[in-house]
Amino acid sequence: MTDPAKQLRAYGRRGVVVDANLLLLLFLGSYDRRQISTNKRLAKFSDDDFDLLTKVLKLFSQIITTPNVLTEVSNLSNAIPDTKKATYFAWFASHVSVLQEEYVPSTIALGNRWFRFGLTDAGIAEIAKNRYLVLTDDLRLSYALQSDGIDSLNFTHLREMVFATQ
Repeated sequence: MTDPAKQLRAYGRRGVVVDANLLLLLFLGSYDRRQISTNKRLAKFSDDDFDLLTKVLKLFSQIITTPNVLTEVSNLSNAIPDTKKATYFAWFASHVSVLQEEYVPSTIALGNRWFRFGLTDAGIAEIAKNRYLVLTDDLRLSYALQSDGIDSLNFTHLREMVFATQ
């Protein structure tokens, strides 16, 4: 495994592609931090995870996403209580602008070995190769990216590294 600290330094000026679950944590946690402990889609994350994610993302000149990732985040956001949906989605729409959105045609994304990971992950792989670091909490995706020479950082490994030094 590559040293996470070296990866963060190496890609700081280039950018990072953030997978859907972590982007969901970023958006819901930024909108209303209470969502981290109450939203079923964020059950595996803590306030400390949100703090770590926001600190890590500040190290990058740009946060890269794809339309497919944003669609997943939007769909997963529907778990927010109905009374908050209108204000959340208005907030979401206004904050998408902090991301650099890149598009890969589905036929290109699915035209390689990545089709078995699904369209969203295939798009991430296509966008990231030779350009960006991928930040994900999906161990299977992280290892597959690394086996294809695409630099990725698993959030769980980053979390373990940070909390082991405390």
